[in-house]
Amino acid sequence: MTTTVRTRVAIIGAGPAGLLLSHLLAKSGIESVVIDSRSRDEIEQTIRAGILEQGTVEVLDASGASSRALAEGHRHDGIELRFEGEGHRIDFQGLVGRSVWLYPQHRVLKDLIEVRLAEGQDVRFGVTAERVEGAEGARPRVFATDADGEPLEIDAEFVVGADGSRSVARTAVTGSQTGGYFREYPFAWFGILCEAPPSSEELIYSNSPNGFALISQRSDTVQRMYFQCDPDVDPESFTEEELWEHLQARVPGTTLKEGHIFQRDVLRFRSFVAHELRHGRVALVGDAAHTVPPTGAKGMNLAVADVILLGRALRALLLENDERPLDAYPETASRRIWKAQHFSWWMTSMLHVAPDATDFDRRRQVGELRSVVESEAGRRFLAEAYTGWPLDTAL
Repeated sequence: MTTTVRTRVAIIGAGPAGLLLSHLLAKSGIESVVIDSRSRDEIEQTIRAGILEQGTVEVLDASGASSRALAEGHRHDGIELRFEGEGHRIDFQGLVGRSVWLYPQHRVLKDLIEVRLAEGQDVRFGVTAERVEGAEGARPRVFATDADGEPLEIDAEFVVGADGSRSVARTAVTGSQTGGYFREYPFAWFGILCEAPPSSEELIYSNSPNGFALISQRSDTVQRMYFQCDPDVDPESFTEEELWEHLQARVPGTTLKEGHIFQRDVLRFRSFVAHELRHGRVALVGDAAHTVPPTGAKGMNLAVADVILLGRALRALLLENDERPLDAYPETASRRIWKAQHFSWWMTSMLHVAPDATDFDRRRQVGELRSVVESEAGRRFLAEAYTGWPLDTAL
């Protein structure tokens, strides 16, 4: 027997976008059902980095979704660009009066799940969405399989695809799961988590002849670091000693503090924007709508910006029968999405060494870096984009 659930908004995906949207809708009295194919433990224990823009932190705090991001996250007022063995600080506070916070994405998810369940909201884990039908009608439906393997249908007034880069909802919006603008990069990041004190007070983005490295942080005792690698490299192909040699060679002028490496992975680089963000009564947010390379730290922050826009549009539609904000959603969201795509591509291109780079390319790249660090306008552009273009955070 098929179980049918009726709700106002069906949200596919219990990631940051889906959970935050459910939270914001509930504050306006709009019920929703959130489903995700993963278990709660899988969602909460998948460790991911997180650099939160100031606007994202303000939204999480003001909405009651997560006060911990502001209270417990590590505030950073700048980053260092390192090239030719020298570091150049980009002073966010001095340039644009804004900051970022290091607060891992899995902790944001724990906070969101905790508050959703505490408020008695309908969040269903282990439920796999198979397809969305009826986008052009008044009540689209999500067809899914529940945690016991039984068929489930969700009958809603609106469906939101917040189900990541392999989105099921995307087919109902664009006509195919791959319908979009796409770019794949010829390199990836080899990431490690290690037991060590911080090597730097702020993040270091390093361009070197050996390739890019990012020296990041996780806590006072655990650090996250990355170096540029071939996308097909085997994570187990290096010894710990070799990994430290690769990292140290790419951060000349800084002596890294080493420790036991307890996690390693390879992160591929892709850029994607769906051809359409909305069709009828189905819309996309977050990674279902777009993905960016991690260099510009835009992924989760861009999802939050989507959610703010779509949340307002759904409130207008469902509470006031006003479709105008929903009609405007794709164009309004796309403006920020493409700005973020440009910034992420720019940071990636400026800091990484392409496999076919010539001597001219390397010298030109250093010239570009100098154009940024030696110009207040250049530093300001980077600071403004990195800390996030301001959001209208009136919720």
